[in-house]
Amino acid sequence: MHKVRDMWRFVSILGLFVAGIAASDPTMATPLAPMPGPLTVQDANERPPSMCAAVAQRLPGVTYAAFETASVPAHQVRITFAGHSTYLIESAGGVVIATDYAGWAGSVIPNVATMNRAHETHYTDYPDPAIKHVLHGWGPKFGTEGDKAEHHLSVEDVLIRNVTTDIVRGGQRFVDQNSIFIFEIAGLCIGHLGHLHHDLTDSHYADIGRLDIVMVPIDGGLTLSIGGMATIANRLRSSIILPMHARGWATAADFIASLGEGFDHDYLEGSDLTVSLNSLPTRPTVLVPKGL
Repeated sequence: MHKVRDMWRFVSILGLFVAGIAASDPTMATPLAPMPGPLTVQDANERPPSMCAAVAQRLPGVTYAAFETASVPAHQVRITFAGHSTYLIESAGGVVIATDYAGWAGSVIPNVATMNRAHETHYTDYPDPAIKHVLHGWGPKFGTEGDKAEHHLSVEDVLIRNVTTDIVRGGQRFVDQNSIFIFEIAGLCIGHLGHLHHDLTDSHYADIGRLDIVMVPIDGGLTLSIGGMATIANRLRSSIILPMHARGWATAADFIASLGEGFDHDYLEGSDLTVSLNSLPTRPTVLVPKGL
């Protein structure tokens, strides 16, 4: 068992080394226009490899920290709940990402904003011009057959990619118009399920790979049911589950109860945590941020 764990630790360290080489090459990052346009996929011969297909380690401890400093310690990631489905993800390299960004993320202007289009509270047509990378979870021709967003982008010490799912609204199904965004930072695989409306297929799970941390909508009404989200969380077996999108139909306690006995949980005193690959909890744990 120790040999297997050491092997995956070596794989993770190797991944950090490869990602560092990629981030140092200015040709590796392709900026995205503020409005939907060409896909942000790097050339297959240039793009850095995804390291999130490996089996997750389960290592003890998680560090909670206030969002007080402008920098993150090396090999760590700071995550802050900013409201609704927006989490701020900050890397040691100074990259700040806002998920499902609708134009506001507190006093912070992120370097990268990801968006989904199921509702206007998950995107904006008028992002701050200072945001360098605006990544849409839908294709440039929303609802057109075969249209989808595809992102595989390195920004400093972060690799960002997406896996598309469908929007189901008003009896209509808009294929591939929601995105699960995945952020690979400091050896961690962090996933944001977006405005997920349906169960995931084996193909989705294969494309997603390993998720050490996953952000899950728990409203139980506008997105997939609480039971459906619990099924996904059980299959992903992420070390940390961060709930979001609580809209009154269900609570964090309802979601926790639906997961069963294989999960721990904790209600945070604040809205932030700082975590590293070596500080993941030994059991899958739901961390409920203040303000959810």
